[in-house]
Amino acid sequence: MKYEYTVSDYLLDRLSELGIRHMFGVPGDYNLAFLDDVIGHEGMEWVGNRNELNAAYAADGYARINGIAALSTTFGVGELSAINGIAGSYAEHVPVVKISGAPTTKVMDNGLYVHHTLGDGKFDHFSRMFQEVTAAQTFLTQENAAYEIDRVLLACLTEKRPVHITLPIDVYNKPASKPTSPLHEAVTDSNQEALEQMLAEITPMINEAKRPVILAGYEVNRYENREELLQFADKTGIPVTILSGGKGVFNEEHPQFIGVYNGELSAPYLQQRVDEADCIIQIGAKPTDSTTGGFSYNFSEKNVIQISPFSVKATEKKHAPITMHDALSALSGKVSKKDPESMDIKSLHEQLKSGTYEAKEENLQQNRFFERLSSFMKEKDILLAEQGTAYYGAATMPIPKDTMVIGQPLWGSIGFTLPALLGSQLADMGRRNILLIGDGSFQLTAQELSTMLAQQIKPIIFLINNDGYTVERAIHGENQPYNDIPMWDYMKLPEVFDPEGRTLTLKVETETGLEEALKAAEENSESMTFIEVMMHRDDKPDLLEQLSKRFANQNA
Repeated sequence: MKYEYTVSDYLLDRLSELGIRHMFGVPGDYNLAFLDDVIGHEGMEWVGNRNELNAAYAADGYARINGIAALSTTFGVGELSAINGIAGSYAEHVPVVKISGAPTTKVMDNGLYVHHTLGDGKFDHFSRMFQEVTAAQTFLTQENAAYEIDRVLLACLTEKRPVHITLPIDVYNKPASKPTSPLHEAVTDSNQEALEQMLAEITPMINEAKRPVILAGYEVNRYENREELLQFADKTGIPVTILSGGKGVFNEEHPQFIGVYNGELSAPYLQQRVDEADCIIQIGAKPTDSTTGGFSYNFSEKNVIQISPFSVKATEKKHAPITMHDALSALSGKVSKKDPESMDIKSLHEQLKSGTYEAKEENLQQNRFFERLSSFMKEKDILLAEQGTAYYGAATMPIPKDTMVIGQPLWGSIGFTLPALLGSQLADMGRRNILLIGDGSFQLTAQELSTMLAQQIKPIIFLINNDGYTVERAIHGENQPYNDIPMWDYMKLPEVFDPEGRTLTLKVETETGLEEALKAAEENSESMTFIEVMMHRDDKPDLLEQLSKRFANQNA
């Protein structure tokens, strides 16, 4: 019997209310009937992926631009294929709703040995696995569906982390009542008393500091506080640096921006300016080994004021609940503006003053490639940089105002950015998406190129072909066979995945060849542009060259 309004309708309406317009995933018999409702839902489009892991990566990329995403897979096999991608979203605070279609409640109550199970009559194995990598979990029934859907979605919104919903195939079509109020009404607010106590303690610390610095990170993006960060910087006059995971949270053309901090691997001025600061206002930043030169920062923790999404901490005292938005807004009105002369600000633009780039008839090298790519970038571009040579080349590459950068420096699952590109481009079709990915990473998730071509999206893909795992060779086993991969004829893949040939494919080996390819990419507005960039296998960006040695020592 088909009811007028069902549990499925309620779930899809809530997702739509949150701005989700695409559902990623892979069909299986335990979610097929639910997918009928996805396809029939006004404003929701089904995007079938080539496997569940890619679906999770695509949802992650979508959520980083859209604010939240959703994917659906079948029970057991589909869930576990997706769990690595969900774990990455959990590690890097990306809000994704994972919906798992499950067998009927009767089958589960009777402990039947059905397919996609472990054959032991137990059906909670996989939901328990997801408890470790999600902020909230639920098993929907007809009775609890509305309450539980709202509960886990609020957790997803508030914690900016994935949630897991188990939806039995005989529950999705049960009757439900329509929502009576918007979901976002319950989002956390700051406590006024805690806010006032924070201002009383923190304001004098910043005002009395002689050499303060702002160190921002990716949580500024997750909680959509870029404007508040900019306002705080403008009103205080304090110089701003970021960790590479936070590229895009602050305008790198701003006169107060002094560069991307990488501990001892930073430029001398930047390292000294941060490490010798007497007050470090750490905003949404989480130092990791890959973003701090292997934990080589030398500033004192006692000088750190940590502004997190829901708290402010200094001198071991935490003030909460206070949202990052309210903390920055309140401090902007209280902190006195610093004298520009005393702040010793050398903007990134000033530090990088150099000669004009001129292409040569020489083989491309990593550092030259990223130097040229920097000027190819445009305002509001979305740049995806795969873990490895691509990420560490892009990490310190200057980018224009309002550029968004997607990488995965903490979780570091190679192959992530190719499916993530599908998600980020679908999230905002009005922005140019550019992907930088190495050949080793590309081979892990290459089949998602097929989905992109089917969706007729038009990003620019730079495939850096350096004949294997260059980042791994740099850390250990330079000539070992485990760092080798089979050579593919990458230029033929777009045609294999799309026989209609709707892709501009180019191969580049020299600097002048790159110029021609960039010009062709600029002029191509009709299709995807796929550029294979040939590099020597031992050539590495400067940052990776130095960081790999630290990783090798760290792993010893």
